[in-house]
Amino acid sequence: MRETSDAITVIEGSRERENLPTVIVDDPQDLAVLLADRMVEIIEGEVAAKGKCVLGLATGSTPVGIYRELIRRYEAGEVDFSQVVTFNLDEYYPMSPYSIHSYRLYMMENLFAHINLDPRNIHIPDGSVPRKKLEAHCQAYEDAIREAGGIDFQILGIGRSGHIGFNEPGSSPDSRARLITLDTITRRDAASDFFGEDNVPLEAITMGIASIGDAREIALIATGEHKAPIVRRAVEGTVSPDVSATYLQHHRNAIVYLDLAAAGELTRMKTPWVLEPVEWTPGMIEDAVVWLAEETGNAILKLTARDYRENHLSPLLNRYPNAGEINGEVFIRLREKIQGRAKLPRGQRVLVFSPHPDDDVISMGGILRKLWENDNEIVVAYMTSGNIAVFDHDVQRHLDFVARAAPALDLDETKVRGLRREIDEGFNTKQLGDVDSERVQSLKRYIRESEAVSAIAAVGLPRTAARFLNMPFYRTGEVRKRPIDEEDVEIVTELLRDCRPDLIFVAGDLSDPHGTHRLCRAAIDQALERHDGEPAVWLYRGAWEEWTLTQADVLVPLSQEELRRKILAIFKHQSQKDVAPFPGGYDDREFWQRVESRNLDTAARADRLGLAEYYAMEAYRIE
Repeated sequence: MRETSDAITVIEGSRERENLPTVIVDDPQDLAVLLADRMVEIIEGEVAAKGKCVLGLATGSTPVGIYRELIRRYEAGEVDFSQVVTFNLDEYYPMSPYSIHSYRLYMMENLFAHINLDPRNIHIPDGSVPRKKLEAHCQAYEDAIREAGGIDFQILGIGRSGHIGFNEPGSSPDSRARLITLDTITRRDAASDFFGEDNVPLEAITMGIASIGDAREIALIATGEHKAPIVRRAVEGTVSPDVSATYLQHHRNAIVYLDLAAAGELTRMKTPWVLEPVEWTPGMIEDAVVWLAEETGNAILKLTARDYRENHLSPLLNRYPNAGEINGEVFIRLREKIQGRAKLPRGQRVLVFSPHPDDDVISMGGILRKLWENDNEIVVAYMTSGNIAVFDHDVQRHLDFVARAAPALDLDETKVRGLRREIDEGFNTKQLGDVDSERVQSLKRYIRESEAVSAIAAVGLPRTAARFLNMPFYRTGEVRKRPIDEEDVEIVTELLRDCRPDLIFVAGDLSDPHGTHRLCRAAIDQALERHDGEPAVWLYRGAWEEWTLTQADVLVPLSQEELRRKILAIFKHQSQKDVAPFPGGYDDREFWQRVESRNLDTAARADRLGLAEYYAMEAYRIE
């Protein structure tokens, strides 16, 4: 692969246990640049050699960055798509090509409408074909790929069930294009795109394992820590029909591209010392000793020289006079991370960025109260409205209250009834996935805002601490969002100028299913580059994961009562209670249940390591 125009650091390490060539980079955007580089190189080479290039394309959240990078390069005159032929992997069935859920629309919005690709060269499985004609349609799709000369470069994502395309567990390595029944995990992961799991199609048309395997080069791409376990099985596991991605181990030219989060469970990332000599930095030592304690079931201060020798850590042991020296060093480092209210910042200007209107109390409900009690000046900035995550019935419930309260509020009862009737009629004729009217979008926004204000009040902050940014990138009315642009960045920049924070909190979650956290983080980073001050930056996790004890720089202990208050604050977000529209497909629990489990588990892990025993803990990382 040729060198990229940007400086991208590829993470090195022993690949001894990896059965597929694997490229690991720091940031998902680096993957987009690397893959766009490779695709441009292949397009140029194949068009020069044979007059055309055939690409196999994928959908989902993972390839979006690649497509945006390709569009940028096309607009800059760096690539020509006029001689490119494309074949998409799959499509839901049944599915109208005009549905907002169709992969045809996805490809038009995210790539095809922005480049000079000949529409006659676009091929996507047709989810509207009558069932009796499906077999012939699938065969015709295979024939079209063969007549085009085969696929030169195929992009793949990987599902949590290990599927590539929609080749679910049990798929044969000889399979070709066909109709397949979707796995429960796959449908659950797609639930938020369809506004509920019940609305996800039961079937899909997919290219088969053999069809994919015919491609001359394959790039399997994964981002986010929720993909890490299945990535490890695909890369380090044995070939098995239970994980379709493992079949790629037999391909002559398949490469796996990962960000750090998705690579987190690979041996060379999680426990590199079992493979090769490592540089024993303080962080690496901490990782190794905590891993050893958990592996052996011993508290840190009880680890013995024998424990080190029997678990690949003799090189670390040899650096110290005895095991006790290592144990003590790491124990002190971990103990110093624990910061109760007395050790937390006092008398500072604190700015909390919350991507959605509930991320603040979900992730920071404990520390927020402590910071307020420490006389800090706090502003909580809710970056998006979160309105697409409000059910229609919640709007109707609030409208019912307004209609009943109209006399007490001196409202025009006739006008209120008319507006309510108009909105009810809109809901009755609304089809799945239809974008709400601007009025309804505003009502859903106000529901989320009122809940957010109530939630921060529940942890002790004044209602005036809330700022609602309503960032433009989110205002599509759809699950899919626009890229961050200048208007978004300027909104954040102006807030920084106004607040002049000494300390800011930012969502560092890498598992947000629709990437809103990543987009918000990008806007903050760009705004900070323009900002005159240099505030300290603390990263919290969102509703899906938590920093581990070794990843965290600050551990904030919570009492039973403090955790209870935090959960009650989360309850104030009633539109997200019981059944949240976008809970993230890989965890069925409600947000408060995840929080309770996560905070309890962090404290329990610290206790098992021999640290002071606390009821619960929040974890933060300092940039």
